[in-house]
Formats: sequence, C-alpha cells, structure tokens
Amino acid sequence: MTATPPQEGDLRVRPAKAEDVQAIFHNIGHWAAQGKMLVRPMPNIFENLRDFFVAETVGADGRTTFAGNGALHILWGDIAEVRGLAVAPQVQARGVGRALVAACEAEARRVGIPTLFAWTYTVAFFERCGFTLIDKTRGLHPRVWSECLRCPFFVGCNENGVIKRLDGVPMPLDLPEPPPAQVPPGIR
Repeated sequence: MTATPPQEGDLRVRPAKAEDVQAIFHNIGHWAAQGKMLVRPMPNIFENLRDFFVAETVGADGRTTFAGNGALHILWGDIAEVRGLAVAPQVQARGVGRALVAACEAEARRVGIPTLFAWTYTVAFFERCGFTLIDKTRGLHPRVWSECLRCPFFVGCNENGVIKRLDGVPMPLDLPEPPPAQVPPGIR
C-alpha cells in the first residue's frame, strides 16, 4: 500500500521536534502578549517537548507551514492537562485547534489517562471539543493545584477550568493517591 501524497490545504498533526521549539515559543508568545494565554519560557518548552504536538498545513508546493501547537501534560495516572494550545493567527477558525485537541485526546487514550483538563479563556472552543465548564472552587484534582503553584497568577487566577471524561478509557487500577497540594485562598 502506498501513502497518499499530501494535498494542498491538508492539515497534519505530529509530535513536536527540537526544531519546532522556536515556532512554538513565538506562537505562544504572540497570544500571551495579548493576554489570551500564559507565556511559556523557551527552556520550559524544551523540557516538555515530548508533551507537544505541532500542526502544519500543506502548501501548493507540498511544503508544510507551522499552524499551531498544543501539549498533553500528564498530571497523575487519571488526569492530564491540555496546555500550550495556540493556533497561528493566519489559520484561525480552520480546525487547527480542534485537530490539536484530538491529538492530545488520542495520546491520553493511548497511555490510559481517562480525564482531560484545561485552563482556558476560550470556554466555547473547548465545549465544542466535548469539554464541560467546571466550578474551580470545588473539588479539583490535587495535581491540578500543584501545577498552579508554579503560575505567576496562582492567586487571582481568572482562567476557566474545563474537563472531559474520555469514554471507553477505564480508571487505572491500584492508582495511588496523589500528594496533597496547596490550594489558592477561597478555594475549597
């Protein structure tokens, strides 16, 4: 069986490589400068490179162009965070974000993580991807808060939490309890 050659306009999602880090860094930086997401320092992107996926579009000449990035960061055996999700400005509203979320979901399924979580300012987008808005003042997974401790907006966070339970992915057996985490003031 021969592979189908890429067609102009095709969207491809693949695991990120070291050569993608600058594009990921600049793409996240573009949206962070507008207050639409948190900045990710370049060393953080390199350290978490295996978490990232890159979306590319195929041009008429067959060459690919960077279209966006997203990451699946495993927090514990039962939950992973979709983070660093950013679509390049020139390809907004063309399915790039949805394709990146789908890649994160497929990876979570592959490794047996039954729940996805994200902090976001764009709740409607995540709802279209099957996520549900949650009340972040109640019962979030302790590992979510342990990640928040590193955030400069730990106190006074204005992002929204969304969650998705993946159908058909069972809860891992004999999962140890996560370590206790500090939670922000006003959060139970």
